[in-house]
Amino acid sequence: MRIYARVSTSNHGQDVGLQLDELRQVAAQRGYVVTEYVDQGVSGVKTSRPALDRMLADAQAGKLDVVLVWKLDRLGRSLQHVLTVLDALTGQGVGFVSLRDAGLDSTTPAGRLFTAMIAAFAAFERDIIQERVIAGVRRAQAAGKHCGRPRKATADKALVAAKGLLDQGWGWRAVSEATGIQKDTLRRRLHEAGMLAQKATPAEAA
Repeated sequence: MRIYARVSTSNHGQDVGLQLDELRQVAAQRGYVVTEYVDQGVSGVKTSRPALDRMLADAQAGKLDVVLVWKLDRLGRSLQHVLTVLDALTGQGVGFVSLRDAGLDSTTPAGRLFTAMIAAFAAFERDIIQERVIAGVRRAQAAGKHCGRPRKATADKALVAAKGLLDQGWGWRAVSEATGIQKDTLRRRLHEAGMLAQKATPAEAA
């Protein structure tokens, strides 16, 4: 079992140890040997965090079986980002348990159903975004507006808008569809512009 814990700051009475104590106790009760991923002093608004990135990379490598968190908001403050992370874990066959969120335990039949519903809502949201983008492009094309590769005059604004959506927890695919910039091109141009500090995580690649 893998434990993930996070606090935004070590000040103001926040202590990641409070989460870890409870998580370790539950893991021991279930007979699990744990590996811990801890982000301390890192805001949940950030979609890229050192420990979270390592955990997702291990999930992609097939090293994880179950991930245990104290509460769902420890994964992130953005609903879109939380859904993206859960979708990534589910897609890798990794179980997920949130101690303080009743019913969110994919190691049980009822929990698997609940997790499947969350994944379905995430897929539904992506489809809705895609449909809106396509409809918007068609309306713009009908009005004679350019909808292909962004012209140089609007490129900077498109990159700023894309960075803003990523910071809100949008996945790369959704941002690509919303801005009209191909995903790999968008990632490369953001790196070239110095707007991304590191490579995309498995969750961001969605």
